[in-house]
Amino acid sequence: MYDVAIIGAGVMGASIFRELSKYNVKSILIEKENDVSMGTTKANSAIIHAGYDPKIGTLMAKYNVKGNEMFEDLCKELSVPFKRNGSLVLAFNDEDLETINNLYINGSTIGVKGLKVLSKEEVLKIEPNLSHDIKGALLAPTGGIVGPFEYTIALVENGIQNGGEIILDAEVAKINKYETFVIETTNGKKIEAKYVINAAGIYSDRIHNMICKESFKITPRKGEYYVMDKSQGNLVSHTCFPCPSKLGKGVLVTPTIHGNLLVGPNAVDGEDREALNTTSEGLANIKKSAMNTTDKINFRDCIRTFAGLRAVSDSGDFIVGEDKEVKGFIDVAGIKSPGLTSAPAIAEDVVNILKDSGLTLEKNLKFNGKREQVYFMELSKEEKAELIKKDSRYGRIICRCESITEGEIIDAIHRGFGKISIDGVKRRCRPGMGRCQGGFCGPRVQEIISRELDIKMEDIVQEKSDSVILYGKTK
Repeated sequence: MYDVAIIGAGVMGASIFRELSKYNVKSILIEKENDVSMGTTKANSAIIHAGYDPKIGTLMAKYNVKGNEMFEDLCKELSVPFKRNGSLVLAFNDEDLETINNLYINGSTIGVKGLKVLSKEEVLKIEPNLSHDIKGALLAPTGGIVGPFEYTIALVENGIQNGGEIILDAEVAKINKYETFVIETTNGKKIEAKYVINAAGIYSDRIHNMICKESFKITPRKGEYYVMDKSQGNLVSHTCFPCPSKLGKGVLVTPTIHGNLLVGPNAVDGEDREALNTTSEGLANIKKSAMNTTDKINFRDCIRTFAGLRAVSDSGDFIVGEDKEVKGFIDVAGIKSPGLTSAPAIAEDVVNILKDSGLTLEKNLKFNGKREQVYFMELSKEEKAELIKKDSRYGRIICRCESITEGEIIDAIHRGFGKISIDGVKRRCRPGMGRCQGGFCGPRVQEIISRELDIKMEDIVQEKSDSVILYGKTK
């Protein structure tokens, strides 16, 4: 039996999982897909928000600012790329100028540090490629960019390293409450736990309703994006937002942590919780909106488009707390933007909720928060030479677009858990993230997985468990 079962291995579930590993608690992370970070966490803006726009008094406001302050140290501990590049909210008319002034007051009240309202001249001095129709902007220097799936994978790896367990390909079908909870999965597994954390993202209302009275509804909100080649990556240095609307923060233009340019998202509410297709209409609207920010984006340099779904609750705020009737069942639901930023702060609070509910928390004296990952191209010449001397596989480039070595891929495979896919390696160390999108390195990665894990090529999938690549030899 487990002390705590966490349903959902996105950034929220992973953050709670790792936080619990600081204590002598027997925990298990349950995920319906064959890897972690397979939902909203892998398909978002990858922004660490400063926290100027959530309403005063909301959980979003509380957790955003605190989470932002925690991120830099966490990423250093976990060897995850992170940068405080700062964000700009752009004003194009008098109404927008009033909005950014209100955001300045709101953010300052919440506790966001360093906010400043800039004139048109000040904006164009730091971002000369932006539209000259700009009238001013709000500068938030604490805004940042991160690799969201690298971060989530690192959290889980570190949680496992410190004693946590994970079960993949285990979709929850039923939850019963006796003296303890019994979770049944679609593949016939039964998991018994004293406490259950519902971090199931866009499915969190369905998980809640399996055991609790209906109290909130999740609507999936689709956002589509363009990923631009690294030739566009220096167009802006800050994350550039238009003024926010009721549907969200609008179409942003931002550098990514790995040197690309990201443009999007739009915001379209729907009912289909698996609708990850992009549309010509949606992408056209994103392009049109982005051109208001800057007309210098060369959309011919787009290397990929994608869509993600955000979990929008009818409460209008994050839902974090123990159910009033089903004791021991804790919802962490409706975690849309700024969910990624808020995750570490929410995780700390969830541990406190568990403690208040009766879970005994003793410090894990063997806890090691450090997790190492080699980024070969970031090493000095001397460090590269020394590493190649120890292991020649670091001297063989597999992904030419991103300059990823065989050594890095092998390291990612052996740090992994569950059934490693081509895209699972891609999310861990980036082969296939470049201009050719795996056209050249994909088969090589597949060969390396087969060799290192001693499995058949036909048994390696692209991403999800049913995404078969090879059925057998033709000759």
